[in-house]
Amino acid sequence: MSKTEHLQLRRAGSPTDVEEIAALHADSWRRHYRGAYSDPYLDGDLQTERLAVWRERFETQRERTATIMAETDGVLVGFVHVVLDDDATWGSLIDNLHVRYNCKRAGIGRTLMAGAADVAVEHGSGGLYLWVLEQNQAAQAFYGSLGGSRVEHSFAGAPGGDLTHLKGRPMKLRYFWHNPSVLRDRRRLHNENVVGRHH
Repeated sequence: MSKTEHLQLRRAGSPTDVEEIAALHADSWRRHYRGAYSDPYLDGDLQTERLAVWRERFETQRERTATIMAETDGVLVGFVHVVLDDDATWGSLIDNLHVRYNCKRAGIGRTLMAGAADVAVEHGSGGLYLWVLEQNQAAQAFYGSLGGSRVEHSFAGAPGGDLTHLKGRPMKLRYFWHNPSVLRDRRRLHNENVVGRHH
């Protein structure tokens, strides 16, 4: 049985949502950003720092952002955060996409990407893009499998603008979807294939 059969998406909004998102965000960074972000930063009070960031987002940026939570039986298993019309050339930005470590490869990331596409299309965005660290080859393969085009690279920014939070000068890659609707189509085809394998 696919975990996506019981997956539900909803918009985040409550203080409890913010706390759960910050906790998952911190855990994901510690697991996957080692080598790009400094060990003292990742091993410090990262969850409190992320909580402050998310509280600020929800208090001041709500009108131009959308945060979608993926839950299974009421438990947060992933989330995606979209900044609408972030760039005149590239469109809306997927600023964060994280899936709980023990829930990966269950279709949750694909479903969240389609949810982000839904938001972008409904808003009328001309495109959808994100940045991924150069070292994160698994994520690059995932975004490529969803039709994303790698269009450029740049130096990764430091969390909070503090360069001591970085380890060296990590690079990041921009992935772009000219037509976000393709992500919704890929979700539909994936769901049909999953159903087909269980009948």
